[in-house]
Amino acid sequence: MTSAWSRRTFLAASAALTAAGTALTPPASAVPSSTSPAADPYAALRTTWSALILGEGFSPTAEPFKSRLADLGTKARNLLEAMAPVDGSLWPDDVFADPDPDTDAESYGFSGRMADSFTRLSTMAQAYRQQGTGLTGDTALRDAVLTGLEHLGSQVYHDGQTRYGNWYSWQIGAPQALLDVCVLMYDAIAPERLARYCAAVDHFVPDSAVASYTGTSTGANRVDLCRVLALRGVVGGTAAKIALARDALSPVFPLVTKGDGLYADGSFIQHTTVPYTGSYGSVMLGGLGMLFALLKGSAWEVTDPKRQVVFDAVENAWAPFLFNGLAMDAVAGRAISRGESDDHRRGHPILASIVLLGQGASAAENTRWRSLVKGWAQRDYYSPPLSNPSLGLTALARVKNVLDDPSLTPVPEPDGHRLFPDMARSTHR
Repeated sequence: MTSAWSRRTFLAASAALTAAGTALTPPASAVPSSTSPAADPYAALRTTWSALILGEGFSPTAEPFKSRLADLGTKARNLLEAMAPVDGSLWPDDVFADPDPDTDAESYGFSGRMADSFTRLSTMAQAYRQQGTGLTGDTALRDAVLTGLEHLGSQVYHDGQTRYGNWYSWQIGAPQALLDVCVLMYDAIAPERLARYCAAVDHFVPDSAVASYTGTSTGANRVDLCRVLALRGVVGGTAAKIALARDALSPVFPLVTKGDGLYADGSFIQHTTVPYTGSYGSVMLGGLGMLFALLKGSAWEVTDPKRQVVFDAVENAWAPFLFNGLAMDAVAGRAISRGESDDHRRGHPILASIVLLGQGASAAENTRWRSLVKGWAQRDYYSPPLSNPSLGLTALARVKNVLDDPSLTPVPEPDGHRLFPDMARSTHR
């Protein structure tokens, strides 16, 4: 086991990154990519995805964004100061080395920490790119992110590694965060390194992951896998990967009569039998909104007419279980056991996802949904969405945009009774 890096060692390694040919540039939010989006469709997609991750249309000096950006900077600075790459970990409290691959319980936890390490790097990359964090364009932060990617890539997430523990960490958690970082830091990562990171994603998330609509490749999980494949195509400049991701979304759209998915009565099931509108359903809705927005106007736009099923489900499946900003516990499954969240905090991301999804729907649907969201958000006196500390900057900006829109008349909660026999649930107002 090697010792933690000293400050001198860390700076030496950062200098080595430059010597190895890594392009070190100011933050891409301030300096355009060297390749024009108009001339490079992948550059255009990177620009779109960066906006989806970082948010847009808000002032970094206005509240609530000013405080959130400062908090992001503080979190990133703490991560920077605590980073200590050694064999088996990137941070002392996030050991990902599996000491006993034959012990499933231990392997499960260590694989989760590996994914968490990538998520921490994503937080640092966002602080580097965002304005108002106090670390915008900070070279030490940038170099730390690049060093972290290399450490995780050489230690654990590479194409020669046999996965252990939870499949989710390897196929969704880690690659989503990794690819987000690759997009945000694209101009600072040497092509050879990007190629290795893409090879690692290909190893753990091969095309066969979406070859059949079964097992762990259904519903929200399928949308998450498609996000990985799409971003892998964007980062690696591989049209076939993006096309595969787009086409692999189609099995999510049709109504189902058993198993995972949306039902005609408005039910949403995941894990075969569990009512999950407020948890997995939220992930699926948010993931579809992001992918629709990413690919809109590109050569890979999602045009399957059956996507209207998802649009119809906004009011048929999700709205019935939203009440004044909260998402009802009865359709949140095991998510109700997570202490950092409650019904309001689970509801607010759904509101933001509905706003995003509306950008790809009809004008009438978009206006009505924004009016629904305005009503839900205004009436959430107990836990106002703009005060939700777990609501990301992007979601926060979407909800605030709706609240500030004077053209929208809030839609009141409806009266009536709804039955959802396919998941044995009902709502009464």
